[in-house]
Amino acid sequence: MGLIADEQPATAHVLKTAGLTHGKGMQSYLTMMAVRLMEMRRVLKDTGSIYLHCDPTASHYLKLLMDAVFGAGNFRNEISWRRMGAHNDVGQGARHFGRVHDTLLRFANGPLPTWNIVYLPYSPEYIDKTYRYYEPSGRRYQIQPLHAAKPGGDTLYEWKGRMPPTGRYWAYSRANMERMEAEGKIHYSSSGNPSYKIYLDESKGRPPQDLWDDISPIRNRRAERVGYPTQKPIALLERIIRASSNEGDVVLARSAVAPPPASPPTACVAADRLGRKWVGIDISPKAVELVNMRLQQAMGSLFHHGYVTARTDIPRRTDIEAPIPYRQNKHVLFGQQEGLCNGCRGDFPFKLYEVDHVVPQSRGGTDHVGNLQLLCSSCNRIKGDRPQEYLVARMKELAV
Repeated sequence: MGLIADEQPATAHVLKTAGLTHGKGMQSYLTMMAVRLMEMRRVLKDTGSIYLHCDPTASHYLKLLMDAVFGAGNFRNEISWRRMGAHNDVGQGARHFGRVHDTLLRFANGPLPTWNIVYLPYSPEYIDKTYRYYEPSGRRYQIQPLHAAKPGGDTLYEWKGRMPPTGRYWAYSRANMERMEAEGKIHYSSSGNPSYKIYLDESKGRPPQDLWDDISPIRNRRAERVGYPTQKPIALLERIIRASSNEGDVVLARSAVAPPPASPPTACVAADRLGRKWVGIDISPKAVELVNMRLQQAMGSLFHHGYVTARTDIPRRTDIEAPIPYRQNKHVLFGQQEGLCNGCRGDFPFKLYEVDHVVPQSRGGTDHVGNLQLLCSSCNRIKGDRPQEYLVARMKELAV
């Protein structure tokens, strides 16, 4: 907590607010997330994006947390993924609407993140409603007006005995209109009004919006299911990876919580299928087993052998035994005291605290962290080189 308050004051304020409004459990969870998000930003390229999957229990707090860590200006999307068709909460006595969606928070790490438009196929209902016209060959098309609000060169002329509507102009020059006419790309209504043909087979599809209701949950995908409850559909991860990375880029997938594993195994497999390099981080050894199993199914044992390198050694500090100057314990003390002065119990910014000895060194006190505390500058002046008991007594006299 002290490290966060020192390096990210705005983040520390979000954590304190969550503790006040939602309790210590939420504050602890967000503190754990804050440290990880700060590290994620450190390793993320300027053109990279981060997607955080969460549910409505904490999504509003996590949005504030990511605003603080990545910058509010780097927020890109709050995506609602409909993970189930219906939830019989009401039938079970709940007094709220069915909770059927999860949230994906997308933040960039700079002003120009990698962005590839992913197109989805049109639904049959949309095609029937929009592409209502047919060529003699059976080719379907829709029509768009051929007039525009603003002029742009040779755009005010008579075409087939017609002028554009009053106050408007043709959208194309006469030369372009003649070319489109020769190519058979102009549709005429029964009254002779011209429109431009847009063919279904030339359309890329529709870009996804921020409501994703076309990817079914994993329980409906038997071929993918590997047996852990928080598994994500590979289509979900592939859409994210396609949109925010290019072939050869590195995808980092990690689970922020304890086992069972969440998205890392699926994300690693999706990244591999799309030609990306990848790194997976998970607290559970099961995740390594699942990645190997799924890649082996896709690649075959011969090609998969030796493909994945899994590290199980836990990084360890090499300076743990080295004594440090006592003032460097400020981060630790800030967390232990929950950001409060150990004298007046006031809440101050991290930079205004001073490290003090509970028992002064002049009276035999040591530099051990157990003999250290944080005081605001005012309390530290009152205490001086006296023991903590003196400060406590003075606070009572001053009715603080």
